[in-house]
Amino acid sequence: MRTYEMVVVLRGDLSDEVRNEQLETIQGWVQTNGGNIGKVDHWGRRRLAYQINNQRDGYYALIVADLPAQAPIELERNFRLSENVVRHLIIREGD
Repeated sequence: MRTYEMVVVLRGDLSDEVRNEQLETIQGWVQTNGGNIGKVDHWGRRRLAYQINNQRDGYYALIVADLPAQAPIELERNFRLSENVVRHLIIREGD
């Protein structure tokens, strides 16, 4: 397994409860695909550089996880299908 960093930008207008549920869902996706969560760092709500889907603010979170080789593909598919995820980025640590 390799270590990956995932930065997820959630919609800025979500309530704290819905936002925390979405982050727990993302962590569940990681575990379902055979990964282990290393660290979750909440960067908080910040202004986006430009408007995305009529959103001016976004909630940023960094998730560090150990994942098998095929897991990032499945995670990206889940991120694209989620309505609450505005943007995402998955990179392999150490590259």
